[in-house]
Amino acid sequence: MATFIGFNTIDQPKKFTLVDFDLIKRDLLNAFNIQQGQLVGRPGYGCAIWSFLFENQVQETEQAILREVQRVCGNDPRIYLNDVQLFPQLNGILIQLNLSVVPGTTAQFLNLFFNQETRRATYV
Repeated sequence: MATFIGFNTIDQPKKFTLVDFDLIKRDLLNAFNIQQGQLVGRPGYGCAIWSFLFENQVQETEQAILREVQRVCGNDPRIYLNDVQLFPQLNGILIQLNLSVVPGTTAQFLNLFFNQETRRATYV
């Protein structure tokens, strides 16, 4: 597996360097927390799931959310999305991702929670 090296200052008291899957997780979380169209100079970057949080959780809405998760994950060439599952919650949406790091065969499960009250996505 290739080694990915990056930097992060969020929730890091001293050591700012992230490598491999920790860096990929942070980059993916950043992509989900930025609303699409808000990054200057990159209107396609970010996530449109925030516009679906207050919609009725019908089949069409769930399919649109799943397509958006696939689009955001597909923008990162370091990962392959094996499976995604959606679980509507009382105050948000829980999304379970099954990811593989490219090139690799080991799958990782990530649980993302999109909170309606705080308007933030976090890993649970």
